[in-house]
Amino acid sequence: MVNKIGERVLEALFPQHCALCGLRSHRAVPLCLACEHEMPVNHTCCTRCAIPLPPAPESVRGRLCGSCLQSPPAFDRVIAPWLYEEYFAHLIHRWKFQREQRLTTLLAALWRQHAQLHAPIDALVPVPLHWRRQWQRGFNQSELLCRELQAICPELSSCNVEHRLIRRQRATAAQSAMTARQRASNLHNAFTVRKPCDNLRVAVVDDVLTTGATATAVASALAAAGASYIEVWCLARTPTPGS
Repeated sequence: MVNKIGERVLEALFPQHCALCGLRSHRAVPLCLACEHEMPVNHTCCTRCAIPLPPAPESVRGRLCGSCLQSPPAFDRVIAPWLYEEYFAHLIHRWKFQREQRLTTLLAALWRQHAQLHAPIDALVPVPLHWRRQWQRGFNQSELLCRELQAICPELSSCNVEHRLIRRQRATAAQSAMTARQRASNLHNAFTVRKPCDNLRVAVVDDVLTTGATATAVASALAAAGASYIEVWCLARTPTPGS
């Protein structure tokens, strides 16, 4: 009750405006409920890679997509609670490319709202940027997200944020226009692990999962270093091509 009163006082003194429609959000975050309800949740998806799947009866659980059945990925599970569509894409674009770091709190809260944590995690590992890209941007959005998730999730209080564990050893080309095969080739041997990860249970944190090429490259490097269990935590998952 005290927290709610505090939130109302802050809202009265410093009103938040929705980052999407621009109207007052009437909440402690810069997103109104009307706009949030327009953002699709990734409810029905592959339990391994989180690719959206067609609806199924509630009795059908634990479904895997065809790709994961034929060729299981290097990671054990993806948590990507939102679909990467227009509204969410706009938020992430402002966060990353317009340097609106204040949106980190909102995005972490949106992730936590629908994420289901099952396995204990020892370390949060942000996907690294090449030093030149991080210098140009001024921050690594994945590291910001790691630290905010640790702050708002009590179950992560004992985790380490291992922001130096993985090194991106070469600059890679922008991947937005690449096919899945081109992305995989672009990231081949792009990451190295700085120290052993024997028996660590790791969550790799990134903003969006598209083809899974980056997640696969990072997870493969961690597995080779000894990690025993690897999850990938992303804010959103791109819809199935052609859907």
